[in-house]
Amino acid sequence: MTESTRDNVADVPEPRSVITDELAIEIARLGLVRESSDVSTLRRVTELAARSVNGCAGATSVRWRWDRSDPPEPVISAGSHPALAELVDLQISRGEGPIFDVVTTHAPLSCEDTLAETRWPHYTPAMLRRGVRCFTTTLHETDEVLMTLTLYGVLPRSLDPRQLAVAALLIAQGGAAVSNTRQYDDAHRTAVQLQAAVETRAVVDQAKGILMHALGYDADRAFAELRRISQTRHVKLTALAQRIVDGDRIQGSK
Repeated sequence: MTESTRDNVADVPEPRSVITDELAIEIARLGLVRESSDVSTLRRVTELAARSVNGCAGATSVRWRWDRSDPPEPVISAGSHPALAELVDLQISRGEGPIFDVVTTHAPLSCEDTLAETRWPHYTPAMLRRGVRCFTTTLHETDEVLMTLTLYGVLPRSLDPRQLAVAALLIAQGGAAVSNTRQYDDAHRTAVQLQAAVETRAVVDQAKGILMHALGYDADRAFAELRRISQTRHVKLTALAQRIVDGDRIQGSK
């Protein structure tokens, strides 16, 4: 190698992942709760990874159920290509493979050339038949969410580790989106339950008021009468109260 060649090589910048304005917008959208679900989030993460990481020909992702006491179980998965989705299904059906090793050890792993890979004798031939010559699997782990993201290349060593920062960002944002969606759903469910409880209480209070006015009862006696009729007629208290408010005649009342 001549001095001039060495100078030219030194001037060549190292490959790196570039976050374009379009990609930045897409990553930000992953965190929008109202646009997210577990399935849609995983699909968008895999599609963005396949488009954005240099050397990546496709991707798959899996969300796992776990509570730190039992082994993680795959819940849903997504793939940028049907053939890659089949690789995930194959691992899930056997309960073994790279994704299971990653969630067991809580550490990422890579294969630079599947042709020389010996760790998964039942899985590696399936990758080769689908044209996969290298891959890397990483994970995002919090107290609430466990996700894995696998990137695949069609050439050996085409997934340069220096280019995987975008993949790490995607899975982290995707995991945050799943967590945010679950928290939003929990909060929404609680709000709906509280609203239903308030509406139920309002109807019961109206029915009590009607009995108090019509029969001269105090609040405690009116409520006791509602309960008595409810139990006697085998009608839910709220349904009975609604019928009284609607002006229906209730058999069995005094």
